[in-house]
Amino acid sequence: MANKSEPVVEALNKALADSYAAYLKTHGYHWNVRGPNFSSYHNLFMTQYTEMWTALDVIAERIRTLGAYAPQGYATFANLTSIKDGDPDQSAEEMIRELVRDHGVVADTLRAALKDADAAGDDVTVDLMTQRLAAHEKHAWMLRATLGDK
Repeated sequence: MANKSEPVVEALNKALADSYAAYLKTHGYHWNVRGPNFSSYHNLFMTQYTEMWTALDVIAERIRTLGAYAPQGYATFANLTSIKDGDPDQSAEEMIRELVRDHGVVADTLRAALKDADAAGDDVTVDLMTQRLAAHEKHAWMLRATLGDK
């Protein structure tokens, strides 16, 4: 891996870990959500975690393309992410609010990776981070709108 790519790979590793943590939490909340709007929330979570699952591969493959190994394993991801595990005892609304915050964390991580990629002249990673940023901003918006928030 070239020195120029090292900060990009480090940023992508964190982006992958944060994305994976958000995916896992969304999938867990899909399994455990309950209440009068169960079906709507269950389906919304499934739509979101399915989209995120596909993106994990794309991020990991970009890391490999840059000549590094993609992080793997729960302990490795836990050391890279700041997103905490979800609590299935929460109400549906608390789950949704937590996911909105988590998408904000992922978005911040993606913005940082985008800046590193731009500084390295890595247009492909800039494009990937822009696409992922748009997806996480949309996920957060859909969750906020579900709660009636702006």
